[in-house]
Parts: sequence; structure tokens; C-alpha cells
Amino acid sequence: MSLAQMLQQSGAITSMASELGIDEGTAKTAAGALLPAIVAGMGRSATGGATTPDPLGGLGGLAGAILGGSGASAGGLLDAVLGNSPTPTAAGNDILGNIFGSKDVSRSVASEVAAMTGLDEGLLKKMLPILAMAVAGYMAKQATGAGTGGAAPSQNPLGGILGSIVGGMMKR
Repeated sequence: MSLAQMLQQSGAITSMASELGIDEGTAKTAAGALLPAIVAGMGRSATGGATTPDPLGGLGGLAGAILGGSGASAGGLLDAVLGNSPTPTAAGNDILGNIFGSKDVSRSVASEVAAMTGLDEGLLKKMLPILAMAVAGYMAKQATGAGTGGAAPSQNPLGGILGSIVGGMMKR
């Protein structure tokens, strides 16, 4: 199952559509077009070649943003997206900052996806942090579920999940 399908089944696509005032088909198209950039950015963060040993296998700041950044609990990121209140996007912006490095890259991603899909660039800019939270929250729930067996610090459940997501996207 693809990450897009997992997000669809979790209700994240429906929730984003409702929050952004768009139909579910548009939300699904936008998410599908934005996901490769988010996952690729996470992959780059995971293989970023840190100069100091990172017990999280290169995920350092990204893992911090996913597993506890901006005051969110591991599953809290996805729960925030699925909630009835407007999604507080600070955590999503932190994640985007970790994976893209600057707001200019996020803007560029939105611009390129808008050009490819014909979707409104402003809509895509609003969706990016929410989608990043949904992806990271889903990963965090998977990681904490996988890590409940007393995983040693040298093991990296987030890296394993990210690897399977990136691997699955490359097989398309």
C-alpha cells in the first residue's frame, strides 16, 4: 500500500479537504503531487551526512520534529490533522524546515506542483505543512509501535519506515 493510500485510509485526505475548503479529489491530487517532494526531503535528511555521530541514523532534527518537536507527541501530529479544529501548522513548518532547509524551497515545491497540476499555488502552500504533519505523524505512530519492544538507540525505526516508504515510491 502506498503512503497516499495510507493517508487516505487514515482520514487525513478527507480532513485536509475539509479544512482547506476543497473537494476530496482535489486534496488527493494535491497530496499525491506533494508527497514525492516531502518523502524525498525526508530521505535527504536521513542521509544528510552529519559530521557527528547521530544515534538516530542521520535523522537528528527531523526525528526531533517528528517524535517531539513543537510540543507534539509522537502520534499527536496526525491526530492534530485529523482533529475537528484547524490544524496548528507550526509543527508542520518545523518539519518542512528540517527537510527542505528554507521557506524558499517549500515555495518552490508548491510552485512546481502548481505548474504540473494546475492547482492553486496558494492552496498547495497551505497544504504542505498539514501534509508534512500527516506524513510525520503516521511515521511516528509506526515508529513508536515498532519501537515498543525495547529498541536499542542504535536501531532506527523512523529510518526503517522512511526506507520502506522511499523504496515503495521508487517501485512505481
